[in-house]
Amino acid sequence: MKPELVNQDKLLEPFAKVIQERHERILALEKEFTSRATRLADLCNSYLYYGLHKTDRGWVFREWAPHATAVYLIGVFNDWRKHPDYALKKINREDWEIVLPEGVLSHEMLYRLLVEWDGGAGERIPTHVRRAVQDEYTKIFSAQVWDPKNPYRMKHKSPHRTVHPLIYEAHVGMSTEHKRVSTFTEFRLFVLPRMVDLGYNTLQLMGIQEHPYYGSFGYQVSNFFAVSSRFGTPEELKALIDAAHGMGVRVIMDIVHSHAVNNEMEGLSRFDGSYDQFFYPGEQGYHPLWNSRCFNYGKHQVINFLLSNCKYWLDEFHFDGFRFDGITSMIYWDHGINRDFTDYRMYYDGDQDENAIVYLGLANRVIHQVNPEAITIAEDMSGMPGMAFPVEEGGLGFDFRMSMGVPDYWIKLLKDRKDEEWHVGDLFYELTNKRKEEHTISYAESHDQALVGDKTIFFRLVDKAIYSSMSVFNKNIHIDRGIALHKMIRLVTIGTAGDGYLSFMGNEWGHPEWIDFPREGNNWSYDHARRLWSLVDDEQLRFRFLNAFDRAMIHFVEDNQLFVGYPSPLVRDNERQILIFTRGDFLFVFNFNPEVSFMDYQFDAPPGKYMTVLNTDSALFDGFGRIDENVEHFTRYIAPGRSQLSLYLPARSAFVMHRS
Repeated sequence: MKPELVNQDKLLEPFAKVIQERHERILALEKEFTSRATRLADLCNSYLYYGLHKTDRGWVFREWAPHATAVYLIGVFNDWRKHPDYALKKINREDWEIVLPEGVLSHEMLYRLLVEWDGGAGERIPTHVRRAVQDEYTKIFSAQVWDPKNPYRMKHKSPHRTVHPLIYEAHVGMSTEHKRVSTFTEFRLFVLPRMVDLGYNTLQLMGIQEHPYYGSFGYQVSNFFAVSSRFGTPEELKALIDAAHGMGVRVIMDIVHSHAVNNEMEGLSRFDGSYDQFFYPGEQGYHPLWNSRCFNYGKHQVINFLLSNCKYWLDEFHFDGFRFDGITSMIYWDHGINRDFTDYRMYYDGDQDENAIVYLGLANRVIHQVNPEAITIAEDMSGMPGMAFPVEEGGLGFDFRMSMGVPDYWIKLLKDRKDEEWHVGDLFYELTNKRKEEHTISYAESHDQALVGDKTIFFRLVDKAIYSSMSVFNKNIHIDRGIALHKMIRLVTIGTAGDGYLSFMGNEWGHPEWIDFPREGNNWSYDHARRLWSLVDDEQLRFRFLNAFDRAMIHFVEDNQLFVGYPSPLVRDNERQILIFTRGDFLFVFNFNPEVSFMDYQFDAPPGKYMTVLNTDSALFDGFGRIDENVEHFTRYIAPGRSQLSLYLPARSAFVMHRS
């Protein structure tokens, strides 16, 4: 029997055998793992076994280091020196253990491992460490005992599963206006309320796993079970998640299982002296562009490590799911570098890491077993079919996939085309070109589009005028254009979205410039690693109008469950640059023409009465107020089964009407 994925897309018929084989490998490995258990998730508990644990026996520490010849605990308790009293004993072929009296270790005490192997030795951070901190002066990381007297206890239950996520992507460290790293507490007190006010129902947190280099945005992970200490403590992260849950917001985590930092002392690389403990041997174990290590997804211990990592963040911190980063890099041996995915054969030609594909299927099994209401989102730029399709039916089991072509299209359009050259037929095609059997998240821009060397959409639209012409007292044609198109771009993106929408923190109101973390190249400046909320809070600046529109748009989408069904085009008038489509009982009308307004634009539409419910040209959103939103519009009978609507379409504006 062919997988259901193939039945949904007949173009996959030539590759049905490969798809079926992948499906069978996922099930076979799951069966192999669960030979002594009923669920895969019940076996993914490496964090409960390895690492430091306070028990009735005292402090028990275990480590996986098969290549090591000796392992020692070192720290303030033994003056950071190798001592036989702190030597771990090898308890089987691969694991080491030590039991210490309760008084030896205490909360916040620092320690590391000294690992010895044939021909060498090195200090290491434990593989399952839950807390690692960096010395302010030496910049060296150490593990830290985390045993607070009053551990945080969650007060609120997670909100129920979000069928249509409206995601606010955020980075805690750059979330305030201060020229420093911001904290979980600051985010909870000052940024979370902004997000809730805007109406987003899902918070996506970046950079949570510990990473030695702040400028990596959190994508060069060293300690997979540790909360980044730059932002605060594990208790403070729990308080943030709990507060979000209390406000009706679900919290998902940007999880990085696609690679690991190359650092040896802080990370997993050469942990026990061997280069392939966690990673593929030879060149396959290194990412040529990211200078990082690539996991060996074919090794059972590594799979268990990563699956346990998924379970840990769900159980310990009550995250409501994950956005998996860098999936394209995982599933192709060439990491998708310089590959143009224009042919289905590229997904099944043998250049795929089948181990990684199986791992992703298992990860989704574990996550949904631990929390059936969790959501998983795949960031895959290759567009491999079945990514967001049930495992049982030939897919990999993600709930959603990112529509990564949409932001790329907007950047290309803004770079390469003048306003009068925008082709609304192409625009509608690009925004709706999605696999309908898979749920998708659309977005105009995320953090990726605003990194150093690029610009936010609004900064690209208005350029240097943002520095001198954003005052409400000085009208400027460049700013007028930028504000109008910024609203229209977001409205048409969310109006054509498949099943959800994402925006990066601050971009909803046109945050200027780009994102650039402190590094040697910018003299370690925090100028571009923060959010200038004072700009949107200043009533004398026009940023606040973009924020007001985003609030109105998000609430409109959430209140009306807009993502049910698909957009259906009524008008794709390329000559006049007019795009009109329906979605449910709503009519979306866009006039992208930069100069010409149309007084009596007639087109066929479903019969009924139409009232304006959202309008980019409203004075409330710094528009020109050219539409009377109180006017009722009625269709005119033309012929049996055909009715027509006549509307005034101001230049460079858009509005949504409700049909009754």
